[in-house]
Amino acid sequence: MTLSAHAVATLDDRITGSLVGAAVGDALGGPVEGYTPEQIAERHGGRVRGVVGPWHGGDWRTARPIAPYHKGDGHVTDDTLMTHALVRVYAAVRDHLDAYSVADHLVPDLVSTPRWIPELEAEALPLQRVFLAEKWLAARLHYGHVDPREAGTGNIVNCGAAMYMAPVGLVNAANPAAAYAEALDVAGAHQSSYGREAAGVLAAAVAAACTPGASPESVIETCLSLAKDGTRSAIEAVAEVASRHGDFEPALRPLREAVAPFDTVGPDYRAPSLAARRPSRLHSVEELPVALGMLLIGDGDYRRTVLGSVNYGRDCDSIATMAGALAGALHGEGPVPADWVKTVAEASRLDLHAPARTLTEVAYEIFARDTRRRRAHEAAFAELADAR
Repeated sequence: MTLSAHAVATLDDRITGSLVGAAVGDALGGPVEGYTPEQIAERHGGRVRGVVGPWHGGDWRTARPIAPYHKGDGHVTDDTLMTHALVRVYAAVRDHLDAYSVADHLVPDLVSTPRWIPELEAEALPLQRVFLAEKWLAARLHYGHVDPREAGTGNIVNCGAAMYMAPVGLVNAANPAAAYAEALDVAGAHQSSYGREAAGVLAAAVAAACTPGASPESVIETCLSLAKDGTRSAIEAVAEVASRHGDFEPALRPLREAVAPFDTVGPDYRAPSLAARRPSRLHSVEELPVALGMLLIGDGDYRRTVLGSVNYGRDCDSIATMAGALAGALHGEGPVPADWVKTVAEASRLDLHAPARTLTEVAYEIFARDTRRRRAHEAAFAELADAR
């Protein structure tokens, strides 16, 4: 897509494309999460090219380790549930967020408000669906009354915070440094170490993708300018491999080999190593670098980027969530296949566009408030300078 095409994509369209694109990517990746590319190809008679059914077919209710979740058939997972929950926090606060926003708004939402959970095909508290790393929020903040800025310390280190940080990048559209700083603050209530770093870099990547004229290469460059320690090294290694491929098929194994030295989970995703998910300055979550790599391989094309992420396997619902958010922020909703959007919305019983409308409205309010604050600072500084 040309730079002129990027320039005509409005903020409204980019926010919609990012949030809808993330949800669709999540739903496509859910049924093949935890498997290898080879297992996925064998199960589906080739690469996944769209919405597929549960891995175990009609036995999904009892099949382990999937039960009791109905993964597949267009159902979103906890990635989307958490993303939409964060949008609701923005709707309540209507300003930039911090760790206290998570404690004051996100956690009460998770523990006290029943919602439709697509994978459970029932109304339930979101807390009953999220993973252990997200249940940590309730344990530490709701029951433990820990300082929100320090609540993430001690949690397993994974992509649990990064997977829902796209809204932070969107309200800081075209300002990656601000998105990075805000996401680090928000994620402090949830994650530490390279899990928190991944949250900051994902938000920065989404903000960078919203910049007029942005490209996958410019998004990667922005990430490398902000990322620290193992996260930066992992992105650099994956991007170097991705730059040599124009199709995801031959890149699946090389990408895994590139990120493996930084990933603590190990070769068997369902049997993590003893060092898995422990704090470290040398390591990185796997999901963020691979999502960025797929964005580069797919040249920002939504379909190619997300399908590459899905067929990578392992934690591919989160990889595809991040990749979908990035591709959607680059180009808007137009390239997201309308039939996928319709299937996911109907299967999940969710209005995928409502959160985007809400966040767009809030983003404009925040920008207006930021502008007033910036001008007040400029005026105050000018007065101080004149007094010299």
